[in-house]
Amino acid sequence: MTTAVPYRSAVPAADLLHDVTVLDFTRVLAGPYCTRLLADLGARVIKVEHPRGDDTRVAPMQLDPERPDQSTYFVRLNAGKRSVAIDLGHPRACGVVLDLVRAADVVIENFRPGVMARMGLDYAAATAIRPDIVYCSISGYGQTGPWRDRAAFAHVVHATSGLMHLERGPDDPPRVLYLQAADVLAGTHAFGAIVAALLRRGRTGQGAYLDVSMLEALIAAEDISFGSLLNEGPSFQGSRSGMLIQRVGDDWVALQVVGVLELWPRLLELLERPELAKDPRFATPAARRQSWPELRPIIGEWLGRFTSAEDALAALGAARIPCARVLWPAEVIAAPHLGERHAFPTVPHPAHGPVRVTASPYHVDGAPLAPLGPAPYRPGEDTRAVLADLLGYAPERIATLAAEGAVTGPDLVPPKARRGPLADPARGE
Repeated sequence: MTTAVPYRSAVPAADLLHDVTVLDFTRVLAGPYCTRLLADLGARVIKVEHPRGDDTRVAPMQLDPERPDQSTYFVRLNAGKRSVAIDLGHPRACGVVLDLVRAADVVIENFRPGVMARMGLDYAAATAIRPDIVYCSISGYGQTGPWRDRAAFAHVVHATSGLMHLERGPDDPPRVLYLQAADVLAGTHAFGAIVAALLRRGRTGQGAYLDVSMLEALIAAEDISFGSLLNEGPSFQGSRSGMLIQRVGDDWVALQVVGVLELWPRLLELLERPELAKDPRFATPAARRQSWPELRPIIGEWLGRFTSAEDALAALGAARIPCARVLWPAEVIAAPHLGERHAFPTVPHPAHGPVRVTASPYHVDGAPLAPLGPAPYRPGEDTRAVLADLLGYAPERIATLAAEGAVTGPDLVPPKARRGPLADPARGE
C-alpha cells in the first residue's frame, strides 16, 4: 500500500488562477468537478450551498459518525472551496448574491435552463453589474432547443446520447453505464472554456457566456460511429473490434490490436502466423474490423497457451502490443505508479482526520496538484467571513440577514421559518 501524500497549504500551480474569484452555484457532479479543477489551480471558489447542503453530502461513504452529511463524494469534489449558505428563494437573497457577483470573475451554475432567470440571477442580471463576467451554464441538453427543459442526470443523458445502443451487443438489452461520464466530461469542457474565456478577458476586457451541454459532451467523446453516421456510413455497435478481454489463469487480460497500423505486423509476428498478412479477410483495417469475429478466436487461442496473466503480459509487452491486467479498484489505489504520481493526496477533516481524495489529473511545471484546503465541513461555515471580508458587510447586516433566514451558517443565529419559494434545481423550480 502506498503512503498518502501529506496535505499541503500551497503548491506551485496555485499562482495560475491566484486572483480569480469563482461564484459556484453548482451541485452534485458536473459543476462541482469543474470548480474543483479551478480551485486546485488557486481560484477562490465560493460555493453557494442550499442551507441543508449539497445533495452529495449524504452520499456514501460517511466520514463522521455523528453527522449524515460528510460523504467522501462531497469531500473529494469540494476540497479547497468555501461554503456560503443562502436560501435562493428568500426575497433578501437576490441582493446578497448580486453583491457576490459584483465581486466575482466567474459565475457557474447547473440549474435547469430558466431557473437563474426566474431568481433574477441570470447572465443578463450579472452583466448589468459586472459587464466583464465570465458566466458558465452547465445543463443536460443546453440552454436552447426543444429538449432544454428536460431533467438531466448522467444516466438519462447516456440513454439520450445513443451510446447505450452502441455499447450493447445485437441481442443484448441496453445497460446502465457505471461511469458518470456525461457529468465529468461536461465539467471538464466547462473548465477549459472558462479558462479560455478568462484568457480572452485578460487580452480584451470582454466577458463571456458559456453554454455547456452534457449531451453534446458525451456525443463528442464517441470516436467512430457519429463521424460515420453523419456522413451516410454505418454505426459500429457492440464489442469494439480489435479489443479483447480474456481470462488467463486467475486473472483477466486486456489487449488492443487496432489504433495504429504498426500493431498488425507486430501481432502477426507474435502469433507466428505470417500467412494472415495475405488473407483477404484481414488485408486492410476495414477488412479486419469486418472480420473481427474470425480474428478474435485466433488471438484467443494464442492467449490460451499461457497459464498465468504475468507470462501473457510479458510476451505481449515484448512485442509492443498494448496490454494490461484488469485491475480491481483496490489494486489501483495501491499501485506504486499512482503513488509516485501523487494521484491520491489527502485533505484534513475535523472528525475523520486525513481523507484521501483523487487529484486533478495533470501536473504543472513538473509538480502534482493537491487541494489547497479541506472541503467545507458545514453548509455555510464561511458565510460570515465571505460576507464580511469580500463584500464588506457589517456584523449587524449579516446578523439581520441570518435572523431573517436569507443566509445561514453554523456560527449565525438560527434562521426564522423560510420565506418565499425555495429554488430546487432537481424540480426545475
